[in-house]
Amino acid sequence: MRSLHDGPRLGRPAHRGYRGLALDLGSSRTRAWLPGHGVIADTGACGESGAEAGQGRPVRRGRIVDPVSCGRMLGRIADTALGADRSDTVIVLSHPVLAGSEHRAAARELVAALGPVSIIALDSARAAAACAGPRDGGPLLVVDIGAELTEATLLVDGLVRDARQAETGLNDLGPSESPTAVVRTVLDMVMEMWKQDRHGAVLGALRKGPLLAGGGAARPDITDRIAVRLGVPVRLADDPATTVVRGAGLILGSVLRRADAAPAPVSTAGAAPVRPGRRR
Repeated sequence: MRSLHDGPRLGRPAHRGYRGLALDLGSSRTRAWLPGHGVIADTGACGESGAEAGQGRPVRRGRIVDPVSCGRMLGRIADTALGADRSDTVIVLSHPVLAGSEHRAAARELVAALGPVSIIALDSARAAAACAGPRDGGPLLVVDIGAELTEATLLVDGLVRDARQAETGLNDLGPSESPTAVVRTVLDMVMEMWKQDRHGAVLGALRKGPLLAGGGAARPDITDRIAVRLGVPVRLADDPATTVVRGAGLILGSVLRRADAAPAPVSTAGAAPVRPGRRR
């Protein structure tokens, strides 16, 4: 993968009018996707050596805690990907499904400060589904296992029907610690959703196999245990850690194609996530 330190600013992508950038602002890593280039940033949350050491991270447990550092990081990404001219730029910004209103508002404000850009807010479950979900429609269970958050989301016809969140992730595991706590968290959330499901959507999604995303989905010791305990096969994308940003990039590409085909103001409306339940 290309990082922010690999070379000079990237060239303008091959769209006639609008340009775009997809961002996945995580607690441990921040990733960016650029049309025509793919993933162009996969860096520690601050993009600096301190972040790699776990210090001064601007995002913790799915919340922006240091807007100044976060703004600097996003500015460096935008400078590398877009250059100084940000006109006619669309930015797709992914967020946790159950991200709080303060995080969503702060993230939009920081992205808006990058210049004259249109912002599309997108929850991470729908982004992951766009990247690696089945194309046959119907219910889909997305489990995103990140550094400091784990979310399970039920999508029905592309819309969030139910979701659970736990402030547990890979960073909570010791170097040689078994992932039992993370696996148990996933199982508990899925079972809670199943108990409250009156339409059989969760069962239908499980029969297809849940889609696993995030850094935890790259660990066989986690994915194999989830598959065994649920008694179903699981779906994995290539490089699960970048599933969300690549899915956001695919949606961005679709938006740019429509905008180029019929020039018109790009909608900045983002879908507000449902809040049926939260685990701590």
